[in-house]
Amino acid sequence: MLLERFQQGFESAFGTPEMSGSIRSEAAHFQVEEELGFEPCGEGEHCFILIQKTGENTEAVARKLARFAGVPAKLVSYSGLKDRNAVTTQWFGVHLPKRDSFDWAEINEPGLEVLEQTWHRKKLRRGVHQVNRFQITVTNLVGRCDEITHRLEKMKASGVPNYFGEQRFGFDGQNLVHAEELLLKGKTIKKRHLRSIYLSSARSLLFNSVLSARVSKGSWNQALQGDLMILEGTESFFPCDMEDESIKPRLDALSLHPSGPLWGKGGALPGSEVLAIEKKVLEDFQPICQALEKNDLSMQRRSLRLAVNDLHWEFSGQDNDALTLRFSLRRGGFATAVLKELVNLS
Repeated sequence: MLLERFQQGFESAFGTPEMSGSIRSEAAHFQVEEELGFEPCGEGEHCFILIQKTGENTEAVARKLARFAGVPAKLVSYSGLKDRNAVTTQWFGVHLPKRDSFDWAEINEPGLEVLEQTWHRKKLRRGVHQVNRFQITVTNLVGRCDEITHRLEKMKASGVPNYFGEQRFGFDGQNLVHAEELLLKGKTIKKRHLRSIYLSSARSLLFNSVLSARVSKGSWNQALQGDLMILEGTESFFPCDMEDESIKPRLDALSLHPSGPLWGKGGALPGSEVLAIEKKVLEDFQPICQALEKNDLSMQRRSLRLAVNDLHWEFSGQDNDALTLRFSLRRGGFATAVLKELVNLS
């Protein structure tokens, strides 16, 4: 059920890209820098470490930090999961109540470089960072540069559909297979973090399906009767009043976006037209929806649109066969959602 829907793919807002290309031909071609949005205060019992990692996933680095400090892995925290096949910079937190002093630069692990260390009074929790900054180089470009420039201009003005990226669903969508086994067949998943990953992949698939339907209708960046509108950069939403003349200007300014469901129990439901769309899309997934509710997941809303901020680009190489992109996305946004609208990476 879920895997089959994943394999069907999701609608593109700007049509199938004509240009083809490659990413991650080397780690430096995909760079991500995390910005917390606040400054650690410099005191407290939580050691904050800024690390640049290459060829390592976030959880593996957290385990290495725990071993180096001689503490349980549960005392190491981070805000966001970052790509393995990339050069990424992110913060980690280690709870050291006795304020044990470590020279983290001595960790001496391949692919890890400690850039900064300080202290803070509070634990570094999931999802507290505000922005991820990207520098991505697309190589082996084939096609017309003016077509890709046109798409970039459209992205800058109107954003892109806020799809969850393919990495959310695992290699070949296998997280969805495990999610069905968990939700529909009652399979026991002993590891808590794996259980969370599988549940998240199911919710993400349902959201992408609703978003794809709105993209198909051309309403992913427009207000419909019954929409729950989300304020840019927040999780706050409110019912859309179609008679409110300020809605369209705020949509055009990318300060307001329509939303879709992250399925769970309770929570606010959209009205009329939007509710009808979501019910129709999720009709075949009712067993999944009911199982998600039974797993005590609460209904949430996610923006259907992703603003692509600080977007700059530059062609290089022979015959302009390489493109370097620089942009920032709010937390939860996937760079692959941007690339999907820009170039065919198949």
